Amino acid sequence: MMVYKSILRVSSKLLIPPILLFALYVQFHGDFGPGGGFQAGVIFASAFILYALIFGIDTARRVVTGWAVRLLLAGGALLYSGVGVAGLVLGGNYLNYSVLADDALVGQHLGIFLVEFGVGSVVAAAMITIFFTFAGYRNSPGESLPEESGPEED
Repeated sequence: MMVYKSILRVSSKLLIPPILLFALYVQFHGDFGPGGGFQAGVIFASAFILYALIFGIDTARRVVTGWAVRLLLAGGALLYSGVGVAGLVLGGNYLNYSVLADDALVGQHLGIFLVEFGVGSVVAAAMITIFFTFAGYRNSPGESLPEESGPEED
């Protein structure tokens, strides 16, 4: 049994960095192709969820603390809404990206990048929060989990 744990731990240590790198790729290329903030956030969170499944919930909670997750949630939401308000302040409509720079095309790219980064942060933090919430669920005393039924034997 210990050999299987070692294999899982080593293979996850090899897989988590490419998963995070792929999330960044999806994030930064979302305005040019498939992907964007939501997809990148889910991929990014999946790396932390894999870490928690392999190394344990308590270890994962020490790596990704509650205040860091809350900071990602609030920061992403503020970034998204802040880009919208910046468009209003600069004389455009809410989330009008073209007024964010002197050149409208540059402003649109900047606005899309910032909004997608905000969405990615919120989605990643929300997915991690949901996982940690359900992973920390404990049964009430005296309550038992339903028995898993395996394949019936003849």
